[in-house]
Amino acid sequence: MEPVQTALWVVVVLVALAILFDFMNGFHDAANSIATVVSTGVLKPTQAVVFAAFFNFLAIFIFHLSVAATVGKGIADPSVVDTHVIFGALVGAITWNVITWYYGIPSSSSHALIGGIVGSVVAKSGTGALVASGIFKTVAFIFISPLLGFVLGSAMMVIVAWVFRRTRPSKVDKWFRRLQLLSAGAYSLGHGGNDAQKTIGIIWLLLIATGYASANDSSPPVWAIVACYAAIGMGTMFGGWRIVKTMGQKITKLKPVGGFCAESGGAFTLFFATMLGVPVSTTHTITGAIVGVGSTQRASAVRWGVAGNIVWAWILTIPASAFVAAVAYWISLQLY
Repeated sequence: MEPVQTALWVVVVLVALAILFDFMNGFHDAANSIATVVSTGVLKPTQAVVFAAFFNFLAIFIFHLSVAATVGKGIADPSVVDTHVIFGALVGAITWNVITWYYGIPSSSSHALIGGIVGSVVAKSGTGALVASGIFKTVAFIFISPLLGFVLGSAMMVIVAWVFRRTRPSKVDKWFRRLQLLSAGAYSLGHGGNDAQKTIGIIWLLLIATGYASANDSSPPVWAIVACYAAIGMGTMFGGWRIVKTMGQKITKLKPVGGFCAESGGAFTLFFATMLGVPVSTTHTITGAIVGVGSTQRASAVRWGVAGNIVWAWILTIPASAFVAAVAYWISLQLY
C-alpha cells in the first residue's frame, strides 16, 4: 500500500471527485423528480427543485444502505480496486453525464457509474474481477425498472380514470394538483434513497481499497453518508433544465392526474429496488412510467421517436462510460 500521507492526499482528491459526481447526479437527474410537476404547472421550477432537494435529503433517515453495499462490494472484487480504478470509474461516469446533459438526453447516472467501475476494473484485472451476480441484477433492472414503471403508471391511470369517471374534469384536475405534491415528494424520496447510495458505495469502495475502512465493516462512515445525501440534494436544487423539457413535454403531454400516476408508479418501483439493494436508474423508471401513462390515452399520445432515442442512450451508457473509464484508468497510471 502507498505511504499514508500520499494515500491520504489521493483519497481526499478522489472523495472530492466522487462528491462532484454525486452533485452532477442530482443536477442531471433533477428532471426525473420535477419534470412532471413543472410541466403540469403544479409548481414553478424554482419551487420544484427546492421541494425535490428536501425529499432527496430526507431519504437519509428512511432507507437502509443496501444499494451502497451492492456498489461498494457487489460489482467488483474490492481486493483488486485501487485509486487508479476509482479515478477511472468516476471520470468515465462524469464524462458520460456531461455529454448527455449537454445534449438534453435523460440517460442514467447510475449506470454510468456502474459502467465506469466495470471499465476500470476490466482494464486492470480483466473480467474475472467482476462480481457476476451484482452486475446481473443491475443489467436486469435496466429492463425491469422501466417496465415496472410502465405497468404501475398505466395501471394507476386506468384505475383513476375508472374511479373518477363521473367526476367533472375541472374537479379532478383541482384534486390531483394537490395530490401531485405527494407523488412528487415520494418520487424525490426514492430518487435520493437510491441514487445517493451509489456514491456512498464508491467512496466506501475507495476507503476499503486504501486501508481507511475494512471490508468487514457493516456500513460506511457517517460523514460519507451525510456528504452524499447533501451533495445530491444540492445538485437537484441547481436543476438540469435541458432535460426537464424532454421528460416533461417531449415524450407525452401530461396533466396533473397523469403526473400523479407517473410519479407514483415510479416511486413504488424505486422503493422496491432500493429494498432489494439494486442500483436502478431513476431516469429509466420515470420514463417508463410517463410512457405508460401516455399510452393509456392512445398510442399516438406517446412520441415514440423521442422514447426510442432515449432507449438508445440507455443501451450505450454502460459500454460508453466503461470505455472512457478504461482510458482514464490508463491515464491515471501515467499521472501518479
